[in-house]
Amino acid sequence: MAIWSKLFTLGRAGANEAATSVVDANALRILDQEIRDADRAQGKARDDLAGLVARRRILETEVESFRAQAAKYEASARIAVGKGDMDLARQVAQRIADLERDIAMKAPQVADMRAAEDQIHQAVAGTDRKIEQLRREVEVVKVNESVQKAQASVAAGGAGSSIGSAAESLARIRERQMIRGEKIRAAGELEDRRTGADLDEKLRLAGILPGQSSADDVLARLSAPKPALQLERRDDTPANEG
Repeated sequence: MAIWSKLFTLGRAGANEAATSVVDANALRILDQEIRDADRAQGKARDDLAGLVARRRILETEVESFRAQAAKYEASARIAVGKGDMDLARQVAQRIADLERDIAMKAPQVADMRAAEDQIHQAVAGTDRKIEQLRREVEVVKVNESVQKAQASVAAGGAGSSIGSAAESLARIRERQMIRGEKIRAAGELEDRRTGADLDEKLRLAGILPGQSSADDVLARLSAPKPALQLERRDDTPANEG
């Protein structure tokens, strides 16, 4: 008997652990649903509060009407008493008494409903603040959950291997680009040697290349004195006499 009891207890423990594991695995989804349920409950509370306010206003209007009627009948009763019509005055007085009884019964109800409204208003506002705070905290928890999952993936080699593979790919691309650049430069150098362009460039830099002149050369040429012009004497030009 003791063995079967222990096995049953073990089974219940396993079921509890499995249920706990499922709950933990879906904790954020459950939390989101609980917040949605709280929002729906708040909506129901607001609807109920609106209904209570409407009923209180109707009752309040009714009480004010009773008071207005009582004041009107009171004035009429005084007139009837003044005229000596006591039967009519008694009838009016009875009507006033009925109205005052209704007022005495319903006026406290209006006050109670107002007090209930204030309490419900405070409760709804307090719950709204709690839900909003809980919603912000859930957002923080979700971000932390995402970060921790990423860290766990890196630690397990999942994302870490992807990052390492990406780094290797980047290194290979850079290496190919360097090799391609060197090939382009080498081809250019070979072409310059074939055409003699490299030698011309060296001569140009040394100032030896024909047709090349520096700014100093140009200034020296411009500053040099110009030679005097000499007019040639033609043989057929007669000499001046005397």
